[in-house]
Amino acid sequence: MAERAILLVEDDVAGRELGAYNLRHAGYVVDAVASGEEALASFSPERHVLVITDLRMGRVSGLDVLREVKAKSPDTPVLVVTAYGSVETAVGAMKEGAADFVGKPFNRDHLLLAVRRALEARELRAEVRELRRRTAGIERPLVFESEPMRRLIEMADRVADSAATVLLTGETGTGKELVARRIHARSARADGPFVALNCAAVPAELLESELFGHERGAFTGALRSRLGRFRQADGGTLFLDEIADLPLGLQAKLLRVLQERVIDVVGADRPAAVDVRIVAATNRELPARVREGTFREDLLYRLDVVQLRLPPLRDRLEDLEPLTRHFVARYAQGRELALPEPLLAEMLRRPWPGNVRQLENACERLVILCPDDELRLEDLPLVAERTPDAADGFADWPELPAEGLSLVDLERRVIERVLALKGGNVTQAATYLGVPRHVLAYRMVKYEIRRE
Repeated sequence: MAERAILLVEDDVAGRELGAYNLRHAGYVVDAVASGEEALASFSPERHVLVITDLRMGRVSGLDVLREVKAKSPDTPVLVVTAYGSVETAVGAMKEGAADFVGKPFNRDHLLLAVRRALEARELRAEVRELRRRTAGIERPLVFESEPMRRLIEMADRVADSAATVLLTGETGTGKELVARRIHARSARADGPFVALNCAAVPAELLESELFGHERGAFTGALRSRLGRFRQADGGTLFLDEIADLPLGLQAKLLRVLQERVIDVVGADRPAAVDVRIVAATNRELPARVREGTFREDLLYRLDVVQLRLPPLRDRLEDLEPLTRHFVARYAQGRELALPEPLLAEMLRRPWPGNVRQLENACERLVILCPDDELRLEDLPLVAERTPDAADGFADWPELPAEGLSLVDLERRVIERVLALKGGNVTQAATYLGVPRHVLAYRMVKYEIRRE
C-alpha cells in the first residue's frame, strides 16, 4: 500500500514552499509540484488523499486539475487556492466539485482547518458507504487464500474508487459478478443501485428495450413505459454480463452511451442523460471476436480501460478447501458436517471445468445426500476427465450417438432432471443451470414441464 499524502499544486515558489512547510510541520506527507501538468502526471488515487491546487496557473489551470482529479477519483477531496478571493471564483470552483476554498497568501490556521475538515469528511463518507454496503447486501463474500486471487482483489479495490470502465474476463463460473459487486460496493457510487443484465439471456429483439427502456405505445404490446436497465442504474453501476453476445447494432448504441452519457429511449423524442458506471464481463476472447467481425473494435477499447482476468479454479487450488467449507456451511444450515481427507483429495484432483460455480453445485449435492454427520466421497457427481487446454471445448463430452439426437428432447430431459434434483424449486434449478429464473420458467412453459 502506497504511503498516503497530500498533493500540493502551486506555481509560485514562495507559496508552494510555505504551504508545504505548514502541512509537513502539522504531520502530513506532502508531494509539492509547480504546475497543473505535473499535478495530472503525478496524481494517484492510491497515494493522494487530498489535492490542494492554485486556481490561476499556466496552460493547465486549477479548474482543469479539479476536473481531472474528480474524473479519476470522485471521492478524493480538492481544495482550491486563489489570491482572487471573489465570490464568483469560489462559487464556480464549488460547482465543479471543490471541497472548500482557501485564500492566498496562506493563513496557516485556515489552511490546516480546511485540510482537517476535508479529510474528516472523506473518512465519514467512507464509513457511511461501508455501513450501507454491509446493510444493503449488494456485496457477496469472496472466499480466497491464493496469491492469484489476492492480487486480483487488490487490483479490483484500487480501481473501485475511480470512474474507469472495467472489463472482467475469465472462464464461466469464476465469480465475475461477485467481483463486479465488490467494485460497486467499494466505489463512490455505493449509495446508488447495482443493476445486472445477462446479455445472452434476453432475446435479441427485446434487448434494446431491456437496456434503454421504451415509452408507452412505442411498439405493439408496449402497454406501459419501461425505464430500462440504464435508467434503473442511474447514479450507480450497470453490470453487463456476457457482453460478447450483444448484437452489433446495440454495440453501436452502447458505444454512444459510453461516449456521450445519453441513451435513446425507444419511442422517445429526445435522448435521456444517464450517469452510470459500466462493468462488463465475458468468458470469450473479445480480440478474436473483433477479428471475426462480431464485436466492434472501438467498443472493445472503450470497455477495456481496466481489464481484470479471473483465474480458473484449477490455477488457485489453495482456495478449494476454504471454498468447500464455505459452501458446505451455507447449505448445511446449522448441521455440523465433517469433510474427510479422501473426499478433499478427490476434489483437489478434479479439473473443475465449471470452476467455482460447479464446486458450489457439488457441495450442495454432497450436503443434500449426506445421511449423517460426514460428507461422503460416493456422493460427488460423476464427471468425465477433461484436459484444461482442450482445443475444441468438448473433450469432457461422452461420444455422441451415430444415429443423432434431438436437442429439444435433450434440453427437456436436462430441465426435468434438475427440477427433480431441486425438489421442484424453480429458482434453485435456474441457479444450477446458470440461467435467469424467467428464462427457465419460459422453457418450462414451452416444453410443458411441471414442477413435480
